[in-house]
Amino acid sequence: MKKILLALFVLGVTACSSFAQTTKSSDVAKFSIGVDAGLPIGTTSDVYSFAIGGSLKYDMPIGSGAFVNLSAGYQSFMVKSALKNAGFPSSSGFVPIKVGLKYYFDGQGFYGEGQLGVAFSTESGGGKAFAYAPGIGYTLDGGFDIGVRYEAWSNNGTVSQIALRLAYGF
Repeated sequence: MKKILLALFVLGVTACSSFAQTTKSSDVAKFSIGVDAGLPIGTTSDVYSFAIGGSLKYDMPIGSGAFVNLSAGYQSFMVKSALKNAGFPSSSGFVPIKVGLKYYFDGQGFYGEGQLGVAFSTESGGGKAFAYAPGIGYTLDGGFDIGVRYEAWSNNGTVSQIALRLAYGF
């Protein structure tokens, strides 16, 4: 009986160490926290000069190099100074909540991502909008991530931006 237990122990340690050597850093679940900066485009740029905010994202692996993710954050769109002088508020706030898919093209660094969700306005009577955000990015060694995306929120018009996300994964 002791020989069987010893053999199972050795087999288990060997299997675990072999899996540990083949597991890529991109194949594990992880959280990331990031800073988001955006340039409004289209008619959005008529009112807003830039956007700044933060986000928290969770990536859960579903296959080799493929992830389902969930993200939530806060974005503040800064009103252009000419409009502030005309009595507009200095900024408009939004809370986007999105779910999406991420796929690493090379297995580790470069990825493509698409997300869908809802963006809630923090302004009184602001409502909510359908959110969509396709993007690309690169995960660096050490857990850092750089991503660029087009993001739009549609509801009786569209608020859109080209956004950059700098994040740290843990």
